[in-house]
Amino acid sequence: MRTLISTAFISLDGVVEAPGGEPGYRNAGWTFKEVEFVPEAFEIKGREQEEATAMLLGRVSYQAFSPVWPQMAEFARYRTLPKYVVSTTLTDADLVSDWGETTILRSLDDVAALKRTDGGPIIVHGSASLNQALSDAGLIDRYHLLVYPLLLGAGKRLFSATDKDTQKLRLVEHEVYPNGVQKQVFDVLR
Repeated sequence: MRTLISTAFISLDGVVEAPGGEPGYRNAGWTFKEVEFVPEAFEIKGREQEEATAMLLGRVSYQAFSPVWPQMAEFARYRTLPKYVVSTTLTDADLVSDWGETTILRSLDDVAALKRTDGGPIIVHGSASLNQALSDAGLIDRYHLLVYPLLLGAGKRLFSATDKDTQKLRLVEHEVYPNGVQKQVFDVLR
């Protein structure tokens, strides 16, 4: 069984929208505009690239990342990883040709089947709606969170508001950086 890891930049009040400056969100770019950059806080991002054996994305995040990430030196390792995009609307013609092998999955059942294959960790970047659905379906095994000391109010949240049974987590790694960002790594307990 493969491990599915959700990784996110998240505000203290749970917002994950527009950390890199995406247009249309009033607080876009909050990870670099509002908090001093501290390189050691991003060590986990490099580790994720080295440890991941595949990427899983929702359609919106795929369409945002795929025109940019293939050319970015800081995401070079991701070029070689198989990518899986969960979408009911994308077709193979919508996929970029310079970002390596990409497979479209049509449902959470397809994601569950992918998890049952041999291989290492699968990393989920961005993809707020997909993260909510994966969490509600019990498919996420681990969270890598960089929690920013900000309250952003409105915006897309990492966790859904679904009324469900308690999901217990175990803190397995944490650190606080001089800029107030907290690294929190949780395993989902089953």
